[in-house]
Amino acid sequence: MANLETAVRTQESVLATNKVIRNTYTLLSMTLLFSALCAGVAVAMKMPPLGMVVTLVGYFGLLFLTAKFRNSGLGLLFVFALTGFMGLTLGPIISAYLSLPNGDQIVMTAMGGTGVIFLGLSGYALTTRKDFSFIGGFLMVGILVAFLAGIASLFLSMPGLSLAVSAMFVLLMSGLILYQTSQIVHGGETNYIMATVTLYVSIYNLFTSLLHLLGAFSNE
Repeated sequence: MANLETAVRTQESVLATNKVIRNTYTLLSMTLLFSALCAGVAVAMKMPPLGMVVTLVGYFGLLFLTAKFRNSGLGLLFVFALTGFMGLTLGPIISAYLSLPNGDQIVMTAMGGTGVIFLGLSGYALTTRKDFSFIGGFLMVGILVAFLAGIASLFLSMPGLSLAVSAMFVLLMSGLILYQTSQIVHGGETNYIMATVTLYVSIYNLFTSLLHLLGAFSNE
């Protein structure tokens, strides 16, 4: 009887995990498309950069609202508002790179690289089911350090530091993709809205960091 109950609980856990995985990647696909649409609109309208203050307030404000309402229908509304807003902030960045002599090549390479990295790491975590929870603490500290270093590079006008930060973010976001996917697989993350936000932010930062690095390596 005890073995039967254990088997039932295990089966229920597997079904719940599969549901979170399915909902997460469905919502992630939708938000990426919506974000790309918003970025395309920003590029077409030649929208100027929103500025660091507006970007940070908008991002953290919408992130807070998404987390607050993650268990209700409003959470879906705010996750689309967040990813749409981030798409708008991405538009001026893409426009700046497209204005370069080989800008279209840089953008497409960064986009392709982001896709390959994300699909490769997610596929690895999903198929091997390896537990990457042990890197959680390292990622939290690393992201905080990289974020502060990025702000410092803006105020101090240090291109070398800025490139180092971009390289750090490529590694950290790759680790975050592994960590978040592992959390979903092993039941550490049961809310598909928050899982979607984490993966979206990883993809966004991975793409912008690759853009910066590729632009620098192209002497642009």
